[in-house]
Amino acid sequence: MGVLIMVGQVILGLSILIVLHELGHFLAARAFGIKVEKFYLFFDAWGVKLFKFNYKGCEYGIGWLPLGGYVKIAGMIDESMDTEQLKGEPQEWEFRSKPAWQRLIVMLGGIIVNVIVGVVVFWMLLFKMGTTDIKIDQLVNGIVPGEIGKSIGLQTGDRILAIDGTKIENYSDLISSKLLMGGVDLTVNRAGAETKIHVPADILNTIADKKDEKFIEPRMRMTGLAATQPGSEAVKMGLVKGDSIIAVDNMPISFFDQLKDQLKTKVGKTVELKLIRNGQEQTLKGTVPADAILGFNVNPDYSIKTFTVQYGLLESLPLGAKRAFTVITDNAKGFGKIFKGEIRADKALSGPVGIAQLFGTEVDWVRFWSLVGMLSMALAFMNLLPIPALDGGHVVFLLIEMIQGKPLSEKFLEKAQMVGFFILLALMVFIFGNDIFKLFK
Repeated sequence: MGVLIMVGQVILGLSILIVLHELGHFLAARAFGIKVEKFYLFFDAWGVKLFKFNYKGCEYGIGWLPLGGYVKIAGMIDESMDTEQLKGEPQEWEFRSKPAWQRLIVMLGGIIVNVIVGVVVFWMLLFKMGTTDIKIDQLVNGIVPGEIGKSIGLQTGDRILAIDGTKIENYSDLISSKLLMGGVDLTVNRAGAETKIHVPADILNTIADKKDEKFIEPRMRMTGLAATQPGSEAVKMGLVKGDSIIAVDNMPISFFDQLKDQLKTKVGKTVELKLIRNGQEQTLKGTVPADAILGFNVNPDYSIKTFTVQYGLLESLPLGAKRAFTVITDNAKGFGKIFKGEIRADKALSGPVGIAQLFGTEVDWVRFWSLVGMLSMALAFMNLLPIPALDGGHVVFLLIEMIQGKPLSEKFLEKAQMVGFFILLALMVFIFGNDIFKLFK
């Protein structure tokens, strides 16, 4: 059932984005009196259609190949490679008969709509949810690095003060793209002395390999148990809600990370837990499972206080827009790192399988719309790349036409479209193959 929910979410999310993207082209074409012959969600490859109907001279439908969608604009060389109508004289309702500036707007229509959708989604999420964070000075006990954090030299208890000399105000700065993109220096307070930790430029390769590992976490004091999980080792040992564990095999425990570290060294062995229950000290024994998880939840560390900021409708618009455009700048930086060789393409790129995993096996509408907003901006960025067959390729050709004062030849555009098609085909094969390899790996 979880897999069906995951697949359903990714199909719904991508369908929304594809329809809106193509609607941008459709509305711009209609605004300039250009005929649109087809409007399809998914590709009707080899003429196979799941559903179709005609309305006012345009065929609307759903194809069987869920790799995108398209609008077929009369008098335009596109991925369909249908050049028959181009053999006749240009008609006033055809794409090719319109001024270059109008054709440019038509080609940018989908990208513009994707940007608008991304901004609106982030705007509404920020207006509805606000932002919840932790002031950095609340983390008096520092952080706990995961495997990735340890690999660059961070240690338990470190207090990160600045990134490239810029003072950190909130915890969210420590898990921001500025840090995780790498190539920055951290100023760290370690046992009262300041030291520098370099985050390597290729850290995203490590993050991709250990995607289930957190970079860092706030260091939390060991608090009372909030609940035990039915059938778990915790229940078998006799642990109950409210217990406070203070030692493992006589090793004092003050922080939750200390408990986890001790349990990892005791896998398969019998351990003795010392705890406080109703003000009385008790001792319980049990065997540590293979995953080193006894099966209980702990209460939050109330000494670390979170804060939430709510924003008004207009106040949240520029902040939402900033978040949306950060997706584009992060994508641009990511591609730059790929071309520099700092990030491996197979680590950085994900297709539908990777996207589906982000949606998860449970419906969380905040996460769903956050991902839709992120994907909308990523789709805008990808379509703006100057690759023939993508909107960006058409935009480049139109800009050349406007500069030189005459259009490029139809033969050149046909060949460029074919080259772009094969580039995209190779890219899709690579991404799908990479997704499948990572799934099995």
